[in-house]
Amino acid sequence: MSYQFDLTLTQARDALKAKKLTAQELIKSHSEAIERLDGRLNSFITRTLDQALEKAKEADQALQRGEGGSLTGIPLGIKDLFATHNVRTTAGSNILKNFIPPYESTVTANLLKNGAIFMGKLNLDEFAMGSTNLTSAFGGVENPWKKKGSDKRLVAGGSSGGSAAAVAAGLVLGATGTDTGGSIRQPASYCGITGIKPTYGRCSRFGTIAFASSLDQAGPMARNVSDCAIMLEAMAGFDPKDSTSVDVKVPHYEAALGKSIKGLRVGVPKEYRTNGLSAEIQALWDQGISWLKDAGAEIIEISLPHTKYGLPTYYIAALAEASSNLARYDGVRFSERVPGKTLDELYENTRGTNFGNEVKRRILLGTYVLSSGYYDAYYLRAQKVRSLIKQDFLNAYEKVDVILTPTAPSGAFAWDESPTDPVQVYLNDIFTVPASLAGVPALSVPAGLSSEGVPLGLQLIGRYFDEETLISAGYVLEQAASFNHRPTLHAGVTA
Repeated sequence: MSYQFDLTLTQARDALKAKKLTAQELIKSHSEAIERLDGRLNSFITRTLDQALEKAKEADQALQRGEGGSLTGIPLGIKDLFATHNVRTTAGSNILKNFIPPYESTVTANLLKNGAIFMGKLNLDEFAMGSTNLTSAFGGVENPWKKKGSDKRLVAGGSSGGSAAAVAAGLVLGATGTDTGGSIRQPASYCGITGIKPTYGRCSRFGTIAFASSLDQAGPMARNVSDCAIMLEAMAGFDPKDSTSVDVKVPHYEAALGKSIKGLRVGVPKEYRTNGLSAEIQALWDQGISWLKDAGAEIIEISLPHTKYGLPTYYIAALAEASSNLARYDGVRFSERVPGKTLDELYENTRGTNFGNEVKRRILLGTYVLSSGYYDAYYLRAQKVRSLIKQDFLNAYEKVDVILTPTAPSGAFAWDESPTDPVQVYLNDIFTVPASLAGVPALSVPAGLSSEGVPLGLQLIGRYFDEETLISAGYVLEQAASFNHRPTLHAGVTA
């Protein structure tokens, strides 16, 4: 039943409620697709296909009774950073390769409450540290797209590369991601799907394995804006178990779809027109501006003057928090233990053996900037600059309603083209990091293909807790772009 792979989450939900399709049919077809394609894509770390089929039977019974939530019967994938009750949760690391949580994260619990069916746990950069999804202890994720005339494996982006690849290939109808510095938006752009990083505090962090606690935020990844709106409404909400969760009402995001943007003030930050920005990305950005202008929006040039400090600020603040958060994985309190003759040797063996190189690098750098004599020079100064970056956005939102930028400085590149210099890899997040530092919501929508035939995305950045305006403007971009391309490796392709 290959037609099911071209259904969006919204279409599948409507077909299930109209009884034109059963949950069991939907789950079986996606299970077959996972078994057929994921051996190459490697988007899953742990599959839960048998459990999914059992849940599908329960979903069909609920639907027959006219019951069920907004996601009843919908096959989703869960980034393997969210704790799932009695299902292995690894964070993409050997140090947690056998961890089976006795509890459920709030985000996944909310999705289950709304009837979602989990197909398994999705691959990610180890502890969400990376921009390529090549740092996972369980192997890299292959982007389902190919460059014209080449069969080289492309990166899926990171850290939510497994989520992006699984959605793009039609293995699931939606997936959870987490975004610390762009880890929802950048892989969404690379894989030609939509992703939303909500306002920090909109979705609970309880049960989400921490990378950098003041930046990590869960969000949805799906085929289009409508699908993400449905998922976000199910995921979001106040949680007393998370001290950073904000008690604000969750809107009906789907109602924002199709809303007129006439008179909407769209900011275009001059600082994002960086030296070396490719003509292709510049042209796509200009096209996005034209699309919004044609829909009645007012285009206003703005300044975000501290943007140039975004990357160094992020990589000081995030790595300092990572150093602190990952201290718990010592072989005593948590993690796979590698014995030693002394306590120090146990620590060294456990962490040296089970952490990958990127995680070790970030722990070392984070510990350095927190150390005596360097705290004031690095970490404290970074926090001050972060406040200035946040103020830039607050100043901008006195003049505009949303901000339009590219999502990433390029399309997906090949595995063997990934820079060996980690600083060059970090530059992939140049357009996404400032919004993360400020905690404002941001959305990436696929807007076109590069000359090499891979997806390129546009990013909208909004006011605090105003995801509705992002959804309205993102829907306009989506309709104008008419991005209906499918990757080479897709469940609906039988060749």
